[in-house]
Amino acid sequence: MVIRRLAGLITAVLAMAVGAIGSSAQVEHADEIEGVVRDADSNAPLAGALVSIPESGARAVSHGDGTFHLPVPGLRIYSMRVERLGYRTVSLEVDASKGEIVFVELEANPISLPDLVVTGSVVARAANEVLRPTSVFAGEDLQRRLAGTLAETLSSEPGLAVSSMGPGSAHPVIRGLSGDRILMLEDGERVGDEFASGPDHATALDASSARRVEVIRGPGAILYGSNALGGVINVVRDDVPPSVPHHLTGALTGALTLQGQSVSNAVGGSLNLTHALTDHIPVRLELSRRSSGDLKTPVGLLQNTNTDIREVSGGASWVDNWGHAGATFRYYGNDYGIPGGFVGGHEAGVRVEMQRSATRLRSVLRPEGAFETVEIDAGHTWYEHKEIEPPDILGTLYERQTVSGEILGRHGGWGPFSSGAMGTRASWEDFGFGGALFTPNSTQTSFALFALEEIDLNPIRVEAGLRYDWVRARPDREDPSSDIGHIRERSFGAASGSLGALARVTQSFTVGATVARAFRTPSVNELFSEGPHLAAYAFEVGNPSLETERGTGIDLFVRLAGDRLNGEVTWFHNAISDYVFPLETGELSRVRLPIYQFQGEDAVLTGFESALEWAPVGDLTVEAVASYVQGRIEATDEPLPLIPPLQARFAIGYAPRNWFVEAETRVAARQDRTGSFEAPTDGYAVFDLSAGVRITFMGRLNVITLRAENLGNTVYRNHLSRVKEIMPEAGRSVSVAYRVVF
Repeated sequence: MVIRRLAGLITAVLAMAVGAIGSSAQVEHADEIEGVVRDADSNAPLAGALVSIPESGARAVSHGDGTFHLPVPGLRIYSMRVERLGYRTVSLEVDASKGEIVFVELEANPISLPDLVVTGSVVARAANEVLRPTSVFAGEDLQRRLAGTLAETLSSEPGLAVSSMGPGSAHPVIRGLSGDRILMLEDGERVGDEFASGPDHATALDASSARRVEVIRGPGAILYGSNALGGVINVVRDDVPPSVPHHLTGALTGALTLQGQSVSNAVGGSLNLTHALTDHIPVRLELSRRSSGDLKTPVGLLQNTNTDIREVSGGASWVDNWGHAGATFRYYGNDYGIPGGFVGGHEAGVRVEMQRSATRLRSVLRPEGAFETVEIDAGHTWYEHKEIEPPDILGTLYERQTVSGEILGRHGGWGPFSSGAMGTRASWEDFGFGGALFTPNSTQTSFALFALEEIDLNPIRVEAGLRYDWVRARPDREDPSSDIGHIRERSFGAASGSLGALARVTQSFTVGATVARAFRTPSVNELFSEGPHLAAYAFEVGNPSLETERGTGIDLFVRLAGDRLNGEVTWFHNAISDYVFPLETGELSRVRLPIYQFQGEDAVLTGFESALEWAPVGDLTVEAVASYVQGRIEATDEPLPLIPPLQARFAIGYAPRNWFVEAETRVAARQDRTGSFEAPTDGYAVFDLSAGVRITFMGRLNVITLRAENLGNTVYRNHLSRVKEIMPEAGRSVSVAYRVVF
């Protein structure tokens, strides 16, 4: 190991010396791009810079001597991206056929270029160049915001909020929509859990081991599913490795993350490793674990909110010039508590045990012909969710098994189209219910065809998409005399579409607009539920006659992306016919649980999102984020329930190359536009402070982040939390995180 690092250092020094006299140094391996990353001012080598080729998925991290080795599938010209926090991101064209070492100089800058986006886009583009409002969390930025759940990790972004029944069951909310209206993806594939069927259900996704998390706000995700009326969240891990790391017989590559949090005595960590068995076979392994105790609030403990999460995965692939093909297996387990004290609930609360096993086959082919790439995915997911009442009685059981397959082809120029993608997807799902539920076991079959095309009319780019989905929900028995209505097989089919345009007014200023028509099929729970949902403390009554939700969404936005100033403002309007939601009837069931009846009403959600990042002088940064949504039932003009209030975040920081400090204020207005049987919630202001340091040690960049939240131990309540009835949000907390990429 020492000899290898020493050899790498000597190589880098020689390369820089040769480069200084204007000659070309030759690469060590013909199938790689080799280079050196340096500070433009001091000429010092930079460790921890992420070097990537978005086209092939190849990535490398620079060593302590600044060197990197990036495998490429062929000797031709590639678009390469080099990024490191505290420096201006660089994009450049590299001709791999020349076999020359690439020298990259990064200029210090407290504001980075917008990150790349792959979710819902025909080709990977920077966030300011995509046709939908997008947020990206990656690298150190993800570490800074890392929390106990995915929803809390993303909550600082415009348009996002959190709903929960305790810290273990936090749900993401996008523009006032949640549950089945947000598509949860892992490496671009549906997760296959049951988080959408109840406010007490956690999502089977952990962000601590993610390489990046992408959030698409608003409808129109034609490539992934028409039921994404609210948006898409994609946790990217690359479980099936797309490239072979450098050093075929050498050290492992990967990342280690450790974290702890005082407010719940939480400790956790994740480790992912990738190793090349041969020059064609990379293997990836991942382990993660997180446990926490009961949540501390300013007025006492929120009992029965401890969690225990464990996750393990393994994947391998064959990588060649034609692309790659491989398989992966992932297991996720989560035992968590739902606090008691609600109407109809157990005084000591309820325990939830959930587990998910997923197997996936994935191939990305680069054929010669009409398509640049063809992606083939097949997967099987098994999920089980148990809700247990004291002392050890099974109250509610959910089981789900999913088999799916998808083919997606991406192409370059076709006639008037500059790029595009088209594909098909099919799935079969089996739903099982147990405990005190009378919901019939059911199956659901779906099939979809879709296409998304772009036309480049420089400086205007136009995108159009079309998708058709057919879904059939079949209960295992027909019951025309059921208490909830005629339980029977239901079939749904509808077309979805999107049209958008982006105009580059100047090099840094763009404007855009999108119109999307999407639909969502009522879920099996919304159609056929009948019985007490234990951990939700509700008696849920389905409606077998529900129709599909059909939404028309409009987005208008302006963006500014510069060296010292980044900003975006978006106005949106989403009209949804037959919007399905559980209406609290005000009555109690025979077991003294509040009765919720699923019903469909035409609804309208309108609002705005804004984000600004400014570096007024030197390394000083100012950030402001605000979002607001108003939801109403169109027929009566009554407010929709569970809509977040106006909320904002303001931060001022100082971020030179190797450390940062930031003070932040999170605020929310009073929410008094409430639905039936929903109480208003007061506004609040909460103060946070964070700091971090970047240390190069043993040739690798080590990042340590310290964050203090709710410094004043403020008593405040989240309008979307059912826990607010018995306890406020978390009190003063200190968290620490450590991450190294090697």
